[in-house]
Amino acid sequence: QVQLVESGGGLVQPGGSLRLSCAASGSIFSINAMAWYRQAPGKQRELVAAISSGGSTNYADSVKGRFTISRDNAKNTVYLQMNSLKPEDTAVYYCNADISGRYTYTVNYWGQGTQVTVSS
Repeated sequence: QVQLVESGGGLVQPGGSLRLSCAASGSIFSINAMAWYRQAPGKQRELVAAISSGGSTNYADSVKGRFTISRDNAKNTVYLQMNSLKPEDTAVYYCNADISGRYTYTVNYWGQGTQVTVSS
């Protein structure tokens, strides 16, 4: 009933930039926190950045100053602007959101993931 669809991943050279988008669709009454996670091969999934419904943000130390999370509540979309990319940023990036339906409790949803590869 609710889907999160990511886009914007790809191959970029070190020092380059990418912008990820994640659009939520379906039976949505409200969206609370939204976040981006990533998982590199052989590693656990980790939080990259999160943003509250009011716009408060927090970031992993490894991406502070390079990545920016934002959201457009009218479009039910969250973005991740990634600058000064490094090879260690290579991972599958996942969108995550807490979404309520008009008559349902808040449920945590995941997107399908989008690959980001930083390589020369």
